[in-house]
Amino acid sequence: MTEIITIALNKLDVDPKNVRKTYSAEGVEALAANIREDGYRLLQNLVVRKGEKKGRYFVTAGGRRLAALNLLAKAGEIAKDFPVECKEREGEIATEISLAENILREDMHPLDQYEAFDALAKQGKDVADIAARFGTTEIIVRKRLALARVSPVLLQLYRDEDMSFAQLSAFTISDDHERQVTVWNALPSWNRDAHSIRRALTEEMIAATDKRVQFIGGLAAYEEAGGAVKRDLFDDRNAGYATDAALVEKLVAEKLEATASNVRAEGWKWVECSATAPAGYHAMKRHYPEAIALSEEDQAALDAAQTEYDELAELIENGVADDEAETKLTEVEKRIDALNARTEGYSPEALEQAGTLIFLDYYGRLAIERGFVKPDENAEMEDRDDDGEDHPSSKGTEAPKVPSINHSAALIEDLTAHKTAALRIELANNPEVALVAVVHAMLLRVAYPYNTEQSALQLSLTYERLEPSIKDAESCKGLAAFNDLAGNYGHHLPGNPADLFDWLLEQPQDSVLSLLAFGAAHAVNAVEKKFTDRKKGIEQANQLGNALKVHMPDWFETTGDSYFKHVNRTTIELVVAEAKGGEAELSVRAATKKSEAVTIADRLVNGSGWLPAPVRISSPEQIYDGKSSAEDEQFPQAAE
Repeated sequence: MTEIITIALNKLDVDPKNVRKTYSAEGVEALAANIREDGYRLLQNLVVRKGEKKGRYFVTAGGRRLAALNLLAKAGEIAKDFPVECKEREGEIATEISLAENILREDMHPLDQYEAFDALAKQGKDVADIAARFGTTEIIVRKRLALARVSPVLLQLYRDEDMSFAQLSAFTISDDHERQVTVWNALPSWNRDAHSIRRALTEEMIAATDKRVQFIGGLAAYEEAGGAVKRDLFDDRNAGYATDAALVEKLVAEKLEATASNVRAEGWKWVECSATAPAGYHAMKRHYPEAIALSEEDQAALDAAQTEYDELAELIENGVADDEAETKLTEVEKRIDALNARTEGYSPEALEQAGTLIFLDYYGRLAIERGFVKPDENAEMEDRDDDGEDHPSSKGTEAPKVPSINHSAALIEDLTAHKTAALRIELANNPEVALVAVVHAMLLRVAYPYNTEQSALQLSLTYERLEPSIKDAESCKGLAAFNDLAGNYGHHLPGNPADLFDWLLEQPQDSVLSLLAFGAAHAVNAVEKKFTDRKKGIEQANQLGNALKVHMPDWFETTGDSYFKHVNRTTIELVVAEAKGGEAELSVRAATKKSEAVTIADRLVNGSGWLPAPVRISSPEQIYDGKSSAEDEQFPQAAE
């Protein structure tokens, strides 16, 4: 039996043969607190060997305990020659002893910790005292004590190693033992992960991350209204759940109604609120705001505000602005926005016939969508003439054949390549829509395996260069902007692709989202070639364009070179008539040669904003009617 000897603290040194060289400051402080709580006694003796100097000893096993005792001595809590009980061993096996202590030591079982902590808690000890007694953190104590919520049946399963600690921890979100056991037995063995367990136990609760909770101001606002919250100690975010779903819905409804009261004052026929986007509302007929000329006074105010904005922006950019310049710039922006808001409005007919939908969008943001006409009211409007008299519906009557605008397959490929270039640069600059587009494409592939081409994005990731499809690639604005963006990103990405993953891990989330948008944009493909099996994917590009609010005249201009010289005389005449009216068409018809017709059409259509159908972004109404921009030539560029 090894003899216990007592050695003064100031005679003990760190053993150079100790395999553990480093101890965390937090760990040493926690152990010092534990020693203090136990009357400055060690639960385990130090193992020592004789030192190189007479009367001194090396601590072979117990380096952290020695550091904790020295910390207490430095603080004046114990004497420098504090007596320490030790076991002496031969120096030849010092390394083996140190290695055995550090490697063979087994951590205390979590349930054993729980029972020990629980026993002290029942004696009246608070969490901080228990943490100090065991040299651990308060959060660890709270997590172990939370296991008291778990059914004894499940605790035993964990002891028998039939359940992981992550699974056991998931059950602490509920204290209903019967429901816990029911959930465990109901879940299939392959779906018993912690997330699935929590979801099953909280299906009647509302998570703090739910967009409804976020909309009302988070759990703090919900609790202020008297709502109870259940929090999960094993969730690092510790977000929690609202247990009163009815109260959450009530608070959401009240906040939506506060907005609705202001919108009703605008004079709409009806205003409806919903916590989610109404099903099929995109398919409803819709009135859009009309342009309104500003008064001379408002126009003068807008011009002055714009001039002031430009002057302030220039001063800020040149670094010579005063400290109040940024504040002034923000105020001027508000004045400009307010004046610009007066440049459009809804007609009295729209207010009389249509209404407004107020709801929470996908991200939980407040959406106010004006001008929608309900289907039954829409049918009634269509069956009335201008005098308000009812007439039989004209549905089913066959329209006489009329000349139509015709595009060659090569021209359609060229025009839709311009459209694709615009979609790519717009998507690259819109991370939120890019995220939705990528997830949409991925879900089509994993959840709808027979509909993988119903996305404009060619993921996996497929990137087709547009230059071969565009006759004059150098003139394509979207392509030029996208290439510039690619060059800009190229300067920031690491040169070695092996470093890319670690580099991305170090970037802030908004930078990663921007790169996601940039990468997703490469996959966009709305190019319609003569033979394609991607018809539905090409059509979905219109949904993408509407989500991005792409304004195609910013990216493509109808000119003689870009369009008219590639179509026949009939198409030129019909286009001019559609864009500028019948009298303009006569000017084209009078031309003796096609080249003259092209020149005249170029001059007449210039600045009108008219676009060929293949390059247009179809409006939501056209999409839901089953008409793509390439299929329906009768819609002018009003949606743009």
